[in-house]
Amino acid sequence: MTWTEPPIWYANLASFYAAAAAFITDPDGNVLLVKPTYRDHWAFPGGYVDEGEYPHEACAREIHEELGASLGVGDLLVVDWAPPTGQRPRALISFTFDCGLIASLDAFDLAGQELEDIAFFERQEAERRLPGSVATRIHAAIGARNGSGPVYLANGSAIP
Repeated sequence: MTWTEPPIWYANLASFYAAAAAFITDPDGNVLLVKPTYRDHWAFPGGYVDEGEYPHEACAREIHEELGASLGVGDLLVVDWAPPTGQRPRALISFTFDCGLIASLDAFDLAGQELEDIAFFERQEAERRLPGSVATRIHAAIGARNGSGPVYLANGSAIP
């Protein structure tokens, strides 16, 4: 058996991108989404994890950058693995965290260059506004928040 030096071993392992998102609802269970200026669809507040950053830290940073607010980042609700697609040459692992209940949008200050809108939507409307593979995270997040524990998805689909 030939020993591979650690730098060579690690250089040959698969690499992927990581993102972190906030699952926020109002007291009625409506889901908070943001409308980025650079996308055609709505999204959960969040973004990519920076080098040397933990996913929960990225979630808190993104909430602060996008919404001008400091919210507690709670339990991990959903992990979703998406294969490379289109212009994204690597897989993407998305972490969705429970960032609680917010009664009003008044506490938020949108980042003018990055977001054009923010709103709470009933579950079905929120799912309609998200890409199909992302919309399934709503159901998974609600179940996880209600006590079933974190949910693993593969490109938006539950794995039995």
